Amino acid sequence: MTPDNERDRVVLERIAHRVMQERGLEPDFTPAALAELAALRTAAVVSPDEQADVRDLRHLSWCSIDNDSSLDLDQLTVAEALPDGTARILVAIADVDALVKKAGAIDAHAAYNTTSVYTAARIFPMLPEKLSTGLTSLNAAEERLAVVFSMVVATDGSVQGSEVYRALVASKAKLAYNSVAAWLDGTGEEPRGIGAVPGLADDLRLQDQVAQAMQNYRHVHGALSLETIEANPVFDGDLISGIETEEKNRAKGIIEDFMIAANGVAARFLAAKGSPSIRRVVRTPKRWDRIAEIAAEHGTRLPGAPDPVALEGFLTKAKAKDPLRFPDLSLAVIKLLGPGEYVAEMPGQSADGHFGLAVRDYGHSTAPNRRFTDLVTQRLIKAALAGRPSPYLTDELSDLATHCTKQEDAANKVERQVNKSAAALFLRPRVGQQFDGMVTGAADKGTWVRLLGLPVEGRVVEGFRGLDVGHRVRVQLVGVDVDRGYIDFKRVGR
Repeated sequence: MTPDNERDRVVLERIAHRVMQERGLEPDFTPAALAELAALRTAAVVSPDEQADVRDLRHLSWCSIDNDSSLDLDQLTVAEALPDGTARILVAIADVDALVKKAGAIDAHAAYNTTSVYTAARIFPMLPEKLSTGLTSLNAAEERLAVVFSMVVATDGSVQGSEVYRALVASKAKLAYNSVAAWLDGTGEEPRGIGAVPGLADDLRLQDQVAQAMQNYRHVHGALSLETIEANPVFDGDLISGIETEEKNRAKGIIEDFMIAANGVAARFLAAKGSPSIRRVVRTPKRWDRIAEIAAEHGTRLPGAPDPVALEGFLTKAKAKDPLRFPDLSLAVIKLLGPGEYVAEMPGQSADGHFGLAVRDYGHSTAPNRRFTDLVTQRLIKAALAGRPSPYLTDELSDLATHCTKQEDAANKVERQVNKSAAALFLRPRVGQQFDGMVTGAADKGTWVRLLGLPVEGRVVEGFRGLDVGHRVRVQLVGVDVDRGYIDFKRVGR
């Protein structure tokens, strides 16, 4: 049992640490990794024998856009308008491999967990924070080595050409999604970091314009407009003061679309070089028949064979017709599409594409401070650029892909579990209160309701007979279990 007088953050940190271990993840760094870390004192620099292969791009108006609280900065972006109406987009990715060497103790921890785990009360970083938020982070006003993806984008949003190379970069501004989005929408002031850099405002407007064109291009070709509710606790000191949802916005769209494009460039570059790679795939859905049934229930007929363009058309209409229930419809479709997974692709082979993103070539390469697959991909790219053999053997890469899929799934479950515990903690003083909700699940394993006034979901343990997905219902909170993240309701009224 969790004591009522214990600080919320302390409770959630303890739960997160326990659930990490239960899910087969290591919450703490090994003594060997910490000893290796102690020897690292400065960021990586260009060695004399690398100077000819590393471009000096420190003069460009690079900026990062991330969450307000993010300190592990993996990518920078900059744009250039070209005379023929196209635009060149540059994406710089932190050269983490320059300090984190393959088979070292720090690398071993990263290879085991494979990802940073972002829980409600604490981040469990894949790499020690001295690296991920310091020496390998693309922090403002600090010179860093990077791998750059250069893309020429046509006015219709298609990538017409690309190049990959190493560079020395320096971020001019650390920006945040919400404030940049409000400025782009005309509902907020220009963020201070933008005005301090000559030309950055125009650069960001161009980035926004290109990103919207790229998004439109992908959706025309079947990228899916899926939307789920992601709720996170808000802390006032060490106490939870509320729960808020994350909203998509234009600034997030810039990063999302540029990273999708950069990941495609990475995959095609490695294939062209005859290098193996790790791909992220979401296979053609095996439960397309059930997706078609759901569409029919909403008045739309889908083709007999999986068709992402037709599915996107249905989703667009469904969102316009009933935006309140759309996140629940999205969640059902996501589950039927099936999980993403990592697969190793050897030279001459052809892995499946990413059905939900409507892209054929998709490798993870843009977050090497946070995901091990991206660090592996970076090592493969740097080896290919230098004309060296792959640093990973075939079996090693295949085993890594399988392991990364397993551990990423475990990390997602940890994050969801701790978020549920946070919601239970927030609602604990409100046991006995009544709420309006909507049924989001009704099956033999249980009936679930999402509250309309709070982004919280729980199980209906009394009075659930006759309830079905989409029904509006009045419920009373009858109990919570913070350690297990359970929130129980009973139906009141009819």
